[in-house]
Amino acid sequence: MNILHTIEPLNCWTYFEEITKIPRASKKEEKIRKYLIDFAQKEKLEYVIDGAGNVIIKKPATANQENKPAVILQSHMDMVCEKNSDSTHNFDSDSIDIYIDSDWVKAKDTTLGADNGIGIAMQMAVLSAKNLEHPALECLFTVDEETGLYGASNLDSTVLTGKTLINLDSEEEGEFCIGCAGGMDTLAELTFEKEETPADYFFFTVKISGLQGGHSGEDINKGRANAIKILSRYISILKSKTDLRITRINGGNLRNAIAREAQAVLAVPFQDKELVRVEVNNYIHEVETEYAKTENQLTIDLDSSETQAFVFPKTISDRLVRALLDCPHGVIEMNESISTLVETSTNLAAIKTTDKGVFIETSQRSASELKKKEISTIVGHTFASIGARVTFGKNYPGWEPNFDSSILKKSESIYTAVFHQKPIVKVIHAGLECGVIAQKYPSLDMISFGPTILGAHSPSEKISISSVQKCWALLTAILKEA
Repeated sequence: MNILHTIEPLNCWTYFEEITKIPRASKKEEKIRKYLIDFAQKEKLEYVIDGAGNVIIKKPATANQENKPAVILQSHMDMVCEKNSDSTHNFDSDSIDIYIDSDWVKAKDTTLGADNGIGIAMQMAVLSAKNLEHPALECLFTVDEETGLYGASNLDSTVLTGKTLINLDSEEEGEFCIGCAGGMDTLAELTFEKEETPADYFFFTVKISGLQGGHSGEDINKGRANAIKILSRYISILKSKTDLRITRINGGNLRNAIAREAQAVLAVPFQDKELVRVEVNNYIHEVETEYAKTENQLTIDLDSSETQAFVFPKTISDRLVRALLDCPHGVIEMNESISTLVETSTNLAAIKTTDKGVFIETSQRSASELKKKEISTIVGHTFASIGARVTFGKNYPGWEPNFDSSILKKSESIYTAVFHQKPIVKVIHAGLECGVIAQKYPSLDMISFGPTILGAHSPSEKISISSVQKCWALLTAILKEA
């Protein structure tokens, strides 16, 4: 069924709806890459696939634009795959279930993939358009952006000739981004052998759900709760009052998303069975009060569970809970020059019980390379102190802002002329591929903009229809004057 076939700009929304039907999780971009190649062949456009799997589709200049330098349009193929715990959606095979709600396009129980599907759709609409004026175009579609900007990091340094790059991965219409934070991951693996469950223990499951979650960069300063932190605090309360044991603990999903859900299977002596319920009731009131302004859907559920044969050793449980509580999460420092901009942050992203023990994922962001490494070291020491093996993942650079950028000045002028108001120019506390691409092509003049997307990286993700219309008008006007 074509849900978006009556919305302007028609081509843009048609391509977007087609994209929502294509599975495109990070590191699994084969189907969306084939879709882009098939599109290029159908439109009789030149295309290149580099060694990283990035796709570049080229379109010649229109009449009287041939002498201008080529312009690069850029977006990423992959999407964050998050869903509600009761959803049966399979991101490897199922289409996103989209619908329209007033000015918004949304998805049922999953991420929408507007980040960055709408960027792909706008590029395709430009490439297929027959009535637009523009210089030669090089449309770059990168892979695996969401898990560490791997496609951009491994981009072939010889395939692009353009001097100007427009990134279409920003999420607030009316804003031009000209800089961003760098990031890295800090991972911890705590290995141990489980031990036999003591006699006469009562098993139960505690589950934290209903949190907003959100982007670990752009939403980190909004006071939202972290489900792993909330769960760890409850376990700590019980641990101080009874001989609590952990059988399983899981929470969060992706390194670039704030943990929305977490659950654990726990055990206490049968004589303390009632303590579990009493303490959870007290704790619910405490947490609801703490997050009254940001988490009005917070739920803490308690259910009995089947008896388990094995549990974490008590010393391991104690150390793990202490480390989860001690691990910093949230804003570490604000920017000295821009008071509303986060300088440095860290995200306690996920914990998973494995056959060997537990695996913990965190991510750090900062505009300062030094401060990024400092907070990563602190997080690493937190888990190393309990005997975990700590490793450091992908480390990508920030994008240094250039307030004298030619494309910025031109875009500001065009925006003001078209919409009769000035755009906002900003630096963001999130990762964009511009900084990484700049390492491959240091002379590029770059800007990033896009339509309004709310709730990115969570099942509440939605995109504003009217903002897409404005972005399309802006993009086509810029290309005409580029």
